[in-house]
Amino acid sequence: MDSISWSIAGPAIGAAFLASVVEVVEAFTIVLAVGVLRGWRPAIAGTAAGLAVLAVIVLALGPLLDQVPLHSLQLVIGVLLLLFGMGWLRKAILRAAGIIPLHDELAAFQTEKANLGRDTPAHGTSLDWIAGITAFKAILLEGLEVVFIVIAVGSGRGLLGPAALGALAACVLVLLVGAFVHKPLSRVPENTLKFGVGVMLSSFGVFWTGEGLGIAWPGQDLTLLLFAGLFLLTGMGMAYFLRTKKQEISL
Repeated sequence: MDSISWSIAGPAIGAAFLASVVEVVEAFTIVLAVGVLRGWRPAIAGTAAGLAVLAVIVLALGPLLDQVPLHSLQLVIGVLLLLFGMGWLRKAILRAAGIIPLHDELAAFQTEKANLGRDTPAHGTSLDWIAGITAFKAILLEGLEVVFIVIAVGSGRGLLGPAALGALAACVLVLLVGAFVHKPLSRVPENTLKFGVGVMLSSFGVFWTGEGLGIAWPGQDLTLLLFAGLFLLTGMGMAYFLRTKKQEISL
């Protein structure tokens, strides 16, 4: 890739990596709770089933995307990315401002263990099924978000491969760290990651929407970096403004 290509390939890989870290950490927390409470057999079985369904979905979507005209694909994905990214950015801003609480993986782990404990039926086999389905749902739901982000940031310019590598690197990193510490990854700066991902996805959303509408961006791919800077500054400014207002109200 030349330097101009890297100006969009780098953010695509970064967005896929950071978003995948967030989603995989959340899925790992639930699977870990299943494994600790009910053993690793249902946890691994549910995880394997979820990954298998995700693989089928990816294999089915690949040929379909090739049939869609590029500008139409960019427009649809751009709008979806903008909506998705703004949702992430909005929550990250509210968390940074202290209006809604930060996501706590340790608390999520304890909640999941409590939920599994309350669902204990008379037979252990039935509970193994419940535990396996819990792991399956976690992998499938969080994995679908990863698949969407990889397709969204990578399909517009033929960057599915690099975006997929970014997501795969995130999965490997989280699993290695999780296997080593063998506990919820509560020290991961999840809101900071979500803030960054929200900025990247929103920037891609504006960029792809414009390209889908036939807009020739000045500076071409480098415009993406400008959008990222604008979203970042706006998000930080909004977080500071809301945090200040919250402090004034509490006085």
